[in-house]
Amino acid sequence: MSYLGIDLGTSGLRALLVDGEGRPVGSAERSYSVSHPHAGWAEQDPAAWIEALEGAVADLSAGHPEFAELRGIGVAGHMHGATLLDADDRVLRPCILWNDTRSHEEAARLDNAPDVRALSGNIVFPGFTAPKLAWVEAHEPDLFARTAKVLLPAAYLNLYLTGEHVCDMSDAAGTAWLDTGARDWSDRLLEAGHMRRDQMPRLVEGCAAAGRLRDDLRGRWGLSQPVTVAGGAGDNAAAACGIGARAEGDGFVSLGTSGVLLAARDGYAPAPETAVHTFCHAVPGRWYQMGVMLSATDSLNWLARITGASPAELTAPLGDTPAGPGRVRFLPYLSGERTPHNDAAIRGSFTGLGQDTTRGDMTRAVLEGVAFGLADSFFALRETGAELERLIAIGGGTRSAYWLRLIATITGVPLHLPEGGEFGAALGAARLGLIADTGANPDDILSKPELGAAVEPVSELRDAYAEAHVRFREAYPAIRAAQ
Repeated sequence: MSYLGIDLGTSGLRALLVDGEGRPVGSAERSYSVSHPHAGWAEQDPAAWIEALEGAVADLSAGHPEFAELRGIGVAGHMHGATLLDADDRVLRPCILWNDTRSHEEAARLDNAPDVRALSGNIVFPGFTAPKLAWVEAHEPDLFARTAKVLLPAAYLNLYLTGEHVCDMSDAAGTAWLDTGARDWSDRLLEAGHMRRDQMPRLVEGCAAAGRLRDDLRGRWGLSQPVTVAGGAGDNAAAACGIGARAEGDGFVSLGTSGVLLAARDGYAPAPETAVHTFCHAVPGRWYQMGVMLSATDSLNWLARITGASPAELTAPLGDTPAGPGRVRFLPYLSGERTPHNDAAIRGSFTGLGQDTTRGDMTRAVLEGVAFGLADSFFALRETGAELERLIAIGGGTRSAYWLRLIATITGVPLHLPEGGEFGAALGAARLGLIADTGANPDDILSKPELGAAVEPVSELRDAYAEAHVRFREAYPAIRAAQ
């Protein structure tokens, strides 16, 4: 038996094939582009997702005979995207992505509507799906009137795979149409957004069967037996499944393009006033909370781009251990911010620059600014009752030992790196496919990876960084007022 995990990312698709024990067999990747027709807009053609999926499947089928024994598929996808379909399942317009901020006015209106936060458990952020449809209603009324179904990116791939409109709870929780505590579409939330239940896909748990692979795909892919397609998951829920963050006390920090600090929760304890997201997990009876910053490694990549140096060239001179806060301060709000500010309009800034400021000083400030932004999420999660004694660190930014030590020092908890092997959203999706096919207990399948030595906080620098974090937080309203 083999199982396929699909990670539908913003810039590319990754397909991971695992065996019946969940061990990786092979992987394939395809990239695609994002369109930015106007400032603050981000769109994608769903046809690119299908082309990427078919290309990745062709590679796996050609290179790994185990693919012929495929029994289950799980899809993880970037959340919040609005894919509008007509009554014949034709795509009406490019998908509006998670990092598109055009609907900030509609988001504010929905957020202020009665019962919306109480039912959804979240602030309505501009990136969520409901305000996108409100924007379409206002600016593209003909398309809004023709919209028969709205699917998130992962659900659109599920439609391609199964022919059914189906979505999992973790992804649906990011729409602002789901009663996140009850794990069902909310008539009140749909009414607030001028939507209907019949426009929503059927809901399933992420580890439950969503349907069967279509016979025509099974034949074209050379598969002789039925293939179960799982409900799947939003990308961060799938990443949590990939590293075994499934219960209270489990959590991770992701240093990717955006930054995520996630805590698994055994119960439902929303705290929208903190700008922490509270979403359903991909397994029944579990939830997760996370703080999100929009520019994590993207901040370092931006500095690399304007200085003409690679990220590694920028960070190498800093060594492995922080020496204390620098004079230069960086606010990492290059694309606005979610946690804790919920501010689509704020932009980044440097303060404390002088004639003696070097490229190294600016690099140090960027790393500190991102670390402080992640600490904002960490302490916001603490306010909700999440107890995190350690965190697993994932993402491209973990290649910087300095950055990891800095984050550990500012948050006060050790960070652990997975030791080799495969982990992350693609593995989490494959595990969901395995559970959906076999009926296995999720707690038996969603295991943690082997962890390396802990990156411990630098205790003697805790107070200095705590004071610098206070100054970092004080800078936001001042910069916002002057912007």
